[in-house]
Amino acid sequence: MDTSHVAYVRLQWVDLVNNIRCRVIPLPYFLKLLEASRPGVGVAKVALGLVYLMTAPGFAPSGEYLYVPDLSTIRICPYSPGEAVVMGWFHEKTPYPGIDNKLTLEVALCPRATLKRVVMESSSAGIDYLVGFESEFILFESTKPVEAASNHSWTATNGLLSGSVVAKTLKEIANGIQSSGIELQMYHAEAAPGQYEMVTGPLPPLQAADALIHTREIIYNTAAKYGLRATFAPRIYMDSAGSSAHTHISVHSKNNEKAPDNLSLVESSFLASVLNNLPALTALTLPTHASYKRMADGVWSGGTYVNWGTENREAPVRLSNATSPSSRNFEIRFVDGTANPYLALAGILGVGFAGIRDKAELKVKDCPGPKTAAEMTEAERQALGITQRMSLTWEEARHNLANNKLLKDSILGGELTEKFLSVNQTLADALSLDGDDEVAALKRLVEFY
Repeated sequence: MDTSHVAYVRLQWVDLVNNIRCRVIPLPYFLKLLEASRPGVGVAKVALGLVYLMTAPGFAPSGEYLYVPDLSTIRICPYSPGEAVVMGWFHEKTPYPGIDNKLTLEVALCPRATLKRVVMESSSAGIDYLVGFESEFILFESTKPVEAASNHSWTATNGLLSGSVVAKTLKEIANGIQSSGIELQMYHAEAAPGQYEMVTGPLPPLQAADALIHTREIIYNTAAKYGLRATFAPRIYMDSAGSSAHTHISVHSKNNEKAPDNLSLVESSFLASVLNNLPALTALTLPTHASYKRMADGVWSGGTYVNWGTENREAPVRLSNATSPSSRNFEIRFVDGTANPYLALAGILGVGFAGIRDKAELKVKDCPGPKTAAEMTEAERQALGITQRMSLTWEEARHNLANNKLLKDSILGGELTEKFLSVNQTLADALSLDGDDEVAALKRLVEFY
């Protein structure tokens, strides 16, 4: 990467409600920071508990973390010439005794550190993952009133009219993603008014989440440059498709060969545990009330029954490229753009690895269609082992997370689970400040996400 023209560095993090935050640091001072014995900048601990200026219960204005740059993540900011961006880790300023009574600086609430820990645990057992994302978003000309920048059919060329502001915006987004060193596989018009999708290539989980955040920043900022507003809000138009963050995960084992005809034992156990814990995972992957407007039966969102299906887009987990061991992956359809990708991946990969470790048995059979689970009779669902519904509401998802011992006690830990649920409640309170005024509430949602 050519950094010869960089004058400023954005030291960036993603908080527990998926807000992207940063400090902009002149390059000379950033280089000076790197010479310190412990490079970093102070960030108030309350920063992880803020929604607007509302402070979630369990957070206080006292205390400060050291936010430490991870130089392996540095990328140029194509939307802001002369700037680069780097992610980092939250550290305590003073070492403290960890769970094993050894001194540590790690912060239990750091989303990137949580995902890193989950990935390292899997990797030490010979299990690795590749993750790719589909970023769906809507471009608005205005948010007051909410007005889409275009109207088009799904994947139709009338969504990419030459010379239009939208077409110029999308091309610059695409160029920006690629100039940042991220593989862009394709982009196209989606089904809802003003809705588009950027598909980026597979990476190891932590790098994939970092690349997704950078992609979103490119989308947000490039749209703003052209006088547009981009939103990743889950569902704007109840008579059209919602926006998701479909997450493609391939599972690789050094000791378990894949065959073209069936899932490997490792893949099967991973999937079994994801399905078993899916009702609790949605608290992390669908963290807002608005998320549950998208997750419905018959609207291409994955439906509401816990199941999986080969190339079935009405299942919450779609098996993609089923007969190709090298490219076979699980498309996790129950993720949207309001979710913090580090926490979402930590939860999904964490429960998946627990299934591999415990040799979980896959009891839900393939549901490839043409009937979806929602269209089946109860007897037909039972025959396929489809016995659970997803969390159908935000409240139900929170309850399921709070009572899921695997996620709470092992993968996320008690402190992160408690604080996440606290901030998540404050987020819900903040997004409902407009009461019954649906127009104002929609404006607030699309401007927050």
